[in-house]
Amino acid sequence: MSVLYRPLRRRVLVVSLLPLLGASSLVHAADPPTQLDAVTVTGSRIPRASVEGPSPVTVITQEQIEAQGYRSAFEALSALTENTGNVQGEDFGNTFTPAANTINLRGLGPNRTLVLVNGRRQSDYPLAYEGSVNVVNLANIPSALIDRIEVLAGGASAVYGSDAIAGVVNIILKKTYDGVGINVRAGTTEQGGGDNQRLQAVGGGSGEQWDAIFGLEIANRKAIYGSQRDFMDSLTDDPRGVAPLATAVAYRRNASTNNYIDPGTDGCDATSTLYGGSVFRARNPRQGWYCGSNEAAPTFWTVQTEKRNIDAYSAVTWRLNERQELFADAAIGTARIYNNTRAPSWTSSRNYFYNQNSGQLESWYRRFAPEEIGGVQRNANRFLEQSWSFNVGARGSIGGSDWDYEAAYSRSRYENKTQRPGLLVDINTYLLGPQLGTRNGVEVYAPDPSRLYQPLTPGEYEGLSGRYESRNAAWLQTASVSVNGQLFDLPGGRAALAAVVEAGSQGYRNRPDPALAQGVFWNLNAGIPAGGERDRYAAGVELQLPLLERLTATVAGRYDQYRAAGDHLGKATWSTGLEFRPFDTLLLRASAATSFRAPDMNYVFATETRGYNPGMTDYWRCRSAGQAYDDCDFSGLAIDYTSGANPQLQPETATSYGLGFVWSPSVNLDFTADYYDIRIDDEVTNLDATRILKDEADCRLGQTVGGDARDIGSAQCQDALRRVIRNPADATVQPNQVVRVLINPINAASETVRGIDLKSTMRWDAGRYGRFSARVAYSLVIDHSYRQFAGDDVQDQRNSLDSYQWRSKVNGSVTWAINDWTATLYGMRYGSLPKSDGSGRIAPYMTYNASLYRKLNDNATLGLIVNNLRDSRPPADKNGGGWPFYPVGNYDPYGRQLWLEFDYRFL
Repeated sequence: MSVLYRPLRRRVLVVSLLPLLGASSLVHAADPPTQLDAVTVTGSRIPRASVEGPSPVTVITQEQIEAQGYRSAFEALSALTENTGNVQGEDFGNTFTPAANTINLRGLGPNRTLVLVNGRRQSDYPLAYEGSVNVVNLANIPSALIDRIEVLAGGASAVYGSDAIAGVVNIILKKTYDGVGINVRAGTTEQGGGDNQRLQAVGGGSGEQWDAIFGLEIANRKAIYGSQRDFMDSLTDDPRGVAPLATAVAYRRNASTNNYIDPGTDGCDATSTLYGGSVFRARNPRQGWYCGSNEAAPTFWTVQTEKRNIDAYSAVTWRLNERQELFADAAIGTARIYNNTRAPSWTSSRNYFYNQNSGQLESWYRRFAPEEIGGVQRNANRFLEQSWSFNVGARGSIGGSDWDYEAAYSRSRYENKTQRPGLLVDINTYLLGPQLGTRNGVEVYAPDPSRLYQPLTPGEYEGLSGRYESRNAAWLQTASVSVNGQLFDLPGGRAALAAVVEAGSQGYRNRPDPALAQGVFWNLNAGIPAGGERDRYAAGVELQLPLLERLTATVAGRYDQYRAAGDHLGKATWSTGLEFRPFDTLLLRASAATSFRAPDMNYVFATETRGYNPGMTDYWRCRSAGQAYDDCDFSGLAIDYTSGANPQLQPETATSYGLGFVWSPSVNLDFTADYYDIRIDDEVTNLDATRILKDEADCRLGQTVGGDARDIGSAQCQDALRRVIRNPADATVQPNQVVRVLINPINAASETVRGIDLKSTMRWDAGRYGRFSARVAYSLVIDHSYRQFAGDDVQDQRNSLDSYQWRSKVNGSVTWAINDWTATLYGMRYGSLPKSDGSGRIAPYMTYNASLYRKLNDNATLGLIVNNLRDSRPPADKNGGGWPFYPVGNYDPYGRQLWLEFDYRFL
């Protein structure tokens, strides 16, 4: 390495790492940079003397996680400006995976980001995200054990294989620790709910031949309910100031006319004590009278789940000699998560029956209240989870050479038991009485209407309800051998090479409750077991070529093959990068890569699934009737769906390009700017039922809500129309009603996203006034386009009024350290989002976090953390978005949160 080359390496490294350290680690302006040993940075297997390379890598340290108010690795990653996509996560509500947390880099979907722990893959969450794709749960990584998180937001399959299309998240845990450290944190929310406590312990030691570390985290968090936030605890909170259409608690309908049958004052008076005494005789101006409540919707919804978890980790390294060592680490975690999404409810069988007393077809409905079931917790979904992983291996030098090797075996497993409440079949008899036969194929009853409006006692509800449980598991194992070393001399230095071979397998299993097939539960179909396993083999090589003193090239190639049930699926990928340093303070870089994602396990192996989605909207009928979605006669429907697998799916493929620079005019200032361009081809399309119903409405009406044209003859429109099965328009009962939505995955779509990332850090020493540091990061999506089928028009996702992805994100922080005090102010600005009615966009939204730490002595630190310092509410959708009146999945409604933290280290 030349003399000119060394200073640049040192300076870039210092500029890359120091801005991200906690205030206690800040350096004075006069402090000289130090040369660090070569390290392996995410995105490459070749050890290098600089964090900055041909592709930008963002580093988040453990100190930064604490100082900026993040409760977990998941929250720190969610705040990244590169994370421009929304997700249906742990606190979203009625989803397939409310017990899991994941991120959505570049808005390309959570399944297109590869998540590693210590550079190794982890088993998927056992249940498919949105019922379709596989993701890694980020909720179980104890923050006390995190050394740093490295994020490469771009394609990296040539180094890591499948999944690394949008980027790679590498969570690196501590490897050594001297002594024992205890951290205690307790907090609450200002508006109520969410009380939480956390205990962390980390310890370790070193000897002549060994290093060892252990860690434990125990955490408890109470739920936050929608009824605990005053801007969403009632339908009367509608920011438009319009009179709400009350949520139905009980009603009778004439199935032929779809109009309500007036319950009269006596009927609704019987239910008036429910939902805190909020039930009244409500009127829909188009359909008549029913019993409703403005407080029923928020009562059961947990906007933050209740959670208790215990996570432990231990690692040991044994040095055989100066050149060889053995290593092993193990992690285990257990969690109990509780969430509510909506009240238990009942609708008469097959939606309507023949009422022998009235002589007409009728549909009855009943929503049960906390007073009837014994409290909202009685209706909670329960997720009982266990996960474990271990890695063992050896590493060191090969003989007396300068070549290093590592041989490792990794295995991980994630188990989940999901318990959900359900009404038993006896509920039908309880509310309608015995079936009296059939009439023209329709069930006949002679029910007593007073029974529909009469509240249950908790004891009665106990006898009419039960729980069903699914058992799910996912597992992964990998054996790998890698080598790296130097090859030959080039004008700029020694060429370096890294090579790896891998072999492994992965699988999953979903086992539904057998009781679902035995007719025990009302309106629940038999679950179908699903699962599968496949093997994976891979080989890759990477070269670092210092072509000139200031010009370095990196090239990599890899081949992955997946084998399942006798079928082979293989994919080769490559990447290349250039680093040019015209002078010591400037790095110019460029990269190009191909990536791929093997078909999700659930897409390939899942058996046909039949179910129903509650609370759905028939968008075509609402728009045809000129009715707003939140005030529509065709909202709140239970719509059946059928989904299935496609074993013939091929890998998604992607190409990505990057171009940028790092400028470091001094050790106290740096600036980076990077342009990215990612294109996915053969993208797997599996739209959810809501998306299909929206597309069908657009196609039938010839335009979207925002006014964009749609051609009903296009492939996309014809596909949407085939997927929605409706009753005939001339049907005697419920004409045009959706009967079922068909869902299955196919390779068809293409997606492109382009944008820029800007980052800057500044540090200065103010003498007796202390030391300061400031950082800012900005990501802007320039273009995000999507096409479902070849020949379809390209859809502008960036500017679409149907896409809830951020077009920009900004975050920044200022840290002040003086004597024993350290204070940090952190801000996050989210870009605009579309209004639900397509009339424009909701203004950007900004929140602030703050932390204040005081070092009591050499061993103890006390801290105060406040998130959402201004107690800001999420931005309201004032144009008909409906309850809860803000874009769920983009923002949280927690309000101001406070924590006290105490840290003590025993030496």
